[in-house]
Amino acid sequence: MKVLLAGGGTAGHINPALAIAGYIKEKRPDTEFLFIGNADGMEQRLVAQAGYPIKSIKISGFKRGLSPRDTVENIKTVKLAVKSTADSKKIIKEFDPDICIGTGGYVSGPVVRAASKLGVPCLIHEQNAYPGITNKMLRKRVKKVMVAVTAAKKFFADVDTVVTGNPVRGEILTADKEKSREKLGLDDRLVVLSFGGSLGAQKVNEAMADFVARSGRDGRYQHIHAYGSYGDWFPDLVKEKGTDIEACSNLDIRPYIDNMPECMAAADLVICRAGAITLSEIQAMGKPAILIPSPNVAENHQYHNAMALVDAGAADIIEEKDLTGELLMQKADAMLSDPQVLEKYTENSRKMAIVNANERIYSVMKRVLATS
Repeated sequence: MKVLLAGGGTAGHINPALAIAGYIKEKRPDTEFLFIGNADGMEQRLVAQAGYPIKSIKISGFKRGLSPRDTVENIKTVKLAVKSTADSKKIIKEFDPDICIGTGGYVSGPVVRAASKLGVPCLIHEQNAYPGITNKMLRKRVKKVMVAVTAAKKFFADVDTVVTGNPVRGEILTADKEKSREKLGLDDRLVVLSFGGSLGAQKVNEAMADFVARSGRDGRYQHIHAYGSYGDWFPDLVKEKGTDIEACSNLDIRPYIDNMPECMAAADLVICRAGAITLSEIQAMGKPAILIPSPNVAENHQYHNAMALVDAGAADIIEEKDLTGELLMQKADAMLSDPQVLEKYTENSRKMAIVNANERIYSVMKRVLATS
């Protein structure tokens, strides 16, 4: 069997595709995989690290403004869309897949569109309660739309839709806390894991700089923090606040977390945005969390994602407009100082988890293949 996957731009689109591929490989070890990603997207690194082949096309999104610069960029985007569809067709013809699965992001648009035109049965998976524009545009070109939550079904009411949950990597489900801590060289102190997304988040980084600097001084917690590809100024900011990261053995500060299953398994508290896949992984591991929803997303969907956990007693929340280093430390200290509170968050988080999403997606794929 040959499976073509497309999804990129952010880890929130790439990790679901990797999780799907991993589960299919587990069930059908003889399966051949091919990913198609944006030439300069982070999928190039993540897919290669996971050991899968990837081919490249070049695509960009439309600007919503009406300025002359936006108009010029949109004309370029149209030209790229035409060329990327042609390039996708060439790659698809060479690979000759049995099925194509898109997981969102601009890159999945031309790939799924081209595969559909070539007669390849296609599926798409939507991770959020508020679907991205690419998946909404592709909905009538695919055999079935898979959504993570029931709330998303209303956006696909005119097509065949099924609720599967979000796919979670097998490593997330099997990672062991003590083994992960040993591998990461951590001691018995509490561990805080924080990140603001693959690209980084300025407000999150600014608040975490105060927190990390304090931990460097008092050594109370061990910190793993990823500042993202646009946050290379973070170590200097921490230094300005009186802490030299390199001199503190309890600080693990880096641009990106490539070993998230280990880091999350090791953590006692996770501080992060409220992206759909991240929350699914937090629930699967039962991790207490402080969520800082991004306000820069369509229809404020991260806030709604976060509130689902908050209302279930599975997480705390700080809206970005209220975020300060002092408030963040207050909430973290309150949670980490009481083991019973942490355990309650853990129990409530695990109750929300859909841990068989991979199995559900695989079942959908088998049914589509059997009827195509």
